[in-house]
Amino acid sequence: MTVADRGSLLRQLHDDPELLVLFNVWDVVSARVLADLPGCRAVATASHSIAASAGYPDGEVIPCDEMLAAVGRIAAAVELPVTADLEAGYGDGAETIRRAVALGVVGANLEDAVGGAMRSFDEAVAAVRAAVGAAEAEGVPFSLNARTDAVLKAGERPREEVMADAIARGNAFLAEGATCVFVPGKLSREEIAQLVEAYGERKLSLIAGPGALPLAELEALGVARVSVGPWSQRLALTAFADAAAAMLAGGSFPNGVRVLN
Repeated sequence: MTVADRGSLLRQLHDDPELLVLFNVWDVVSARVLADLPGCRAVATASHSIAASAGYPDGEVIPCDEMLAAVGRIAAAVELPVTADLEAGYGDGAETIRRAVALGVVGANLEDAVGGAMRSFDEAVAAVRAAVGAAEAEGVPFSLNARTDAVLKAGERPREEVMADAIARGNAFLAEGATCVFVPGKLSREEIAQLVEAYGERKLSLIAGPGALPLAELEALGVARVSVGPWSQRLALTAFADAAAAMLAGGSFPNGVRVLN
């Protein structure tokens, strides 16, 4: 499958009526294990997890070159489409996406918060416009999961104002060519339905960590895709920590471990 074929497939997966479920990876071995599972149709990286594996905190502290090297190794290791979490673009989102496409990446997250602060509306829209233009210039079908942190960083703002901001930003991102809009944060069922109505069906992307609505319900609501972000790595580290703690306390290595690498 060529890079263009992977890009076309990822676009199709966003348009299909079936919810696109992405279980995020952070290195080659996690990507290969995931790609071999029945039902896996695409691979998504988690920037938080990649940064943590390299000893960096989340929030664009990891150098862009290191992040791109990590996602490039993942894209080269699997045949499925790879979409990369590129945070806010590491200073130049368009150039970062151009470099990612050259590595075989066919989709990306791009967020509207930098250094913990939200970009202005106009700055956020301009960043999405530049990112879409950069991907188009590479001649590869590309899926931009444009992220707004309007809900995640709501603070004490009135909820109606927060939702109006998320809707305005998301619709502007879609108008600039984003494939879908990623709205992380705690959302009620009614708020999810409100976002789907505002953006259109198959245009909303969510994180499905602990406490999220069942996937079947999200699909019925018209959500396009769900991912788990850093929760997949946290799940793996929980199993690691629990097994290590048991052995350090005098227990035995757990049964049922499969040789996956």
